Amino acid sequence: MEPHTPGDTDVIVVGAGLAGLTAAAEVADAGRRAVLVDQEGEQSLGGQAFWSLGGLFLVNSPEQRRMGIKDSHELALQDWMGSAQFDREEDHWPRQWAEAYVDFAAGEKRSWLRAMGHRVFPVVGWAERGDGRAEGHGNSVPRFHITWGTGPGVVAPFERRVREHVDAGRIRFAFRHRVDELVLEGGAVVGVRGATLEPSGVDRGRPSSRVETGDFELRGQAVIVTSGGIGGNHDLVRRSWPERLGTPPATMVSGVPAHVDGRMLGISEAAGARIINPDRMWHYVEGLRNWDPIWDNHGIRILPGPSSLWLDATGKRLPAPYFPGFDTLGTLRHLRTTGHDYSWFVLTQKIIEKEFALSGSEQNPDLTGKDVKLLLSRVKAGAPGPVEAFKRHGADFVVADTLAELVAGMNRVGEPGLIEEAPLRRLIEQRDRELDNTYSKDAQVTAIRGARNYRGDKLIRVATPHRLLDPKAGPLIAVRLNILTRKTLGGLETDLSGRCLTAGGDPLPGLYAAGEVNGFGGGGMHGYNALEGTFLGGCLFSGRTAGRAAAAACL
Repeated sequence: MEPHTPGDTDVIVVGAGLAGLTAAAEVADAGRRAVLVDQEGEQSLGGQAFWSLGGLFLVNSPEQRRMGIKDSHELALQDWMGSAQFDREEDHWPRQWAEAYVDFAAGEKRSWLRAMGHRVFPVVGWAERGDGRAEGHGNSVPRFHITWGTGPGVVAPFERRVREHVDAGRIRFAFRHRVDELVLEGGAVVGVRGATLEPSGVDRGRPSSRVETGDFELRGQAVIVTSGGIGGNHDLVRRSWPERLGTPPATMVSGVPAHVDGRMLGISEAAGARIINPDRMWHYVEGLRNWDPIWDNHGIRILPGPSSLWLDATGKRLPAPYFPGFDTLGTLRHLRTTGHDYSWFVLTQKIIEKEFALSGSEQNPDLTGKDVKLLLSRVKAGAPGPVEAFKRHGADFVVADTLAELVAGMNRVGEPGLIEEAPLRRLIEQRDRELDNTYSKDAQVTAIRGARNYRGDKLIRVATPHRLLDPKAGPLIAVRLNILTRKTLGGLETDLSGRCLTAGGDPLPGLYAAGEVNGFGGGGMHGYNALEGTFLGGCLFSGRTAGRAAAAACL
């Protein structure tokens, strides 16, 4: 076992993702020492944030105002609470975290990040447009601010801060250290112990070795758990799957690597921490099987505009308000009643060119690489390069000049004979007739036209309404959509200082949590639904809170 002394460090941070980097930087900024522990190698620093599109939820920002968006703290809080739908006794702390986070998003969040060099793309996106009710789920206005540099651009300021502290001797890295147990003495958490793993040079995201080379133990005055969620552990996802979302899917694609395994949840619970809302989770229904995967079963999410026709696996149209980009979990709940683990978008080349974006830093080389020339190519004819690559190589894409050919392809990619041409043609023709006037009884057509009232959508996000069977808009495209695992919305219960609580509601001395492992704050500040752009921000806010509180508690 590696030697240790009671003074190994002041604070041990378990997990080197965005929440962990933020917490460690805050600890060191306060003049305390920290050890940043992670089972992966240094090449994985930044965790899941590195792979993200870098979207951030901001309220009443200058970017919104420049785009003509009228937002306010009151409207954002209305949207958050309408989406969260808090209804449990254990929602006491999640509700307080939600209120504090909306305050942060409407307050110092942007200026705090900007002071570190963070910048955002000027066109604000409109994600998770909602369930059609003012008091219900969804964003009333666009709030999705994409980082210039995407996920790596979010990670960079915090990695820089941490590395400066490493150079100054205030932070120490302990990569390839897998925590298996929290050390308890006198009812307080005083350290961690586990196994050291052999060095691994695999690329970021790829499975690393689990061969053990020894044991270790580290002692400190506090431990902050920032180990992420359960999305890479499909068995655990299925065990946690709530009855309200139907039966768990037999097949899913992974939006996160396998090391997002949820281990620290059980380890923290064994030490006395309380897990709440384990049944709250966030999985997407627009997942693609990655034709060029980085991790096993790698899935990529389509961030769709509102125009694609959404069908279940048998060809039936999804009911309102389950349109592309509107109500993620409502759509998932509906699709779980169909008896199939996938659904379909039917669209045109004209739609894919303007409305398809792919989540992930590696799928957006222009934004990630801060390449203005490449970015400007998005307004030219043709879909973005990564989208076209999926169209050519992706196993879930069907491209055809005629509807008959499209249906034949859908039955090859899906299940033989499940889609029939005649009813699908009738459905599309009925939808297309609704475009003869500037008004319509079709709620999706109305939503498309409403979206184009927002300058940002009209400019780069929503195609001009047109008939799907118009040859000039073709070819026709069908995309098989898989369920993609992503985020954990419940987790370790914490108070507003990030202190983990026991089943009796008291703080567990010495233990803190931040990020996805505590539902991004309190054990589930999103409630049942998320408004998008809130995951990275939740890591930042909870990591900052826990880091500052743990540092202040050190003697």
